[in-house]
Amino acid sequence: MNGIQDYYPDHFAHCHGCGRLNHQGLQLKTNWNGNETLTTFIPLPHHTAIPGFVYGGLLASLIDCHGTGSAALALARERGIELTQHNAPRCVTASLHVNFKKATPLGPELQIRGTIKEVKGRKVVIEAEVIANGEVCVTGEVVAVEVPENFGAR
Repeated sequence: MNGIQDYYPDHFAHCHGCGRLNHQGLQLKTNWNGNETLTTFIPLPHHTAIPGFVYGGLLASLIDCHGTGSAALALARERGIELTQHNAPRCVTASLHVNFKKATPLGPELQIRGTIKEVKGRKVVIEAEVIANGEVCVTGEVVAVEVPENFGAR
């Protein structure tokens, strides 16, 4: 299933978390799920912090990339953009705040869910949570800002 990240132009598709052209990256895909946004991810054994648990830096990355993808979805929806190849709004993180609520088990699929809290011009605020086995393990807030189409182009 395509995510908003599949509609980014090539020069904006190399992110370790969500870049479709970064084949060693996480390949996250963010979509609408009702009024929320959703990304799923299954951590691999090399994403370990302590045996049996996911590394916190990865969890922060999941919140981060889910947030920027959610922001792009929110801007596209607000502007009535029908997504086609390379026309998605592009956002970067201006602020990232992460709260680790409980240890995140390694093994089950993680759901990263987002709620759009504010859209104001180029700025979008997203609240997100990482859920494992039905329990919220991590929460966070991402402030994302839209960048110009040529951002990152060479």
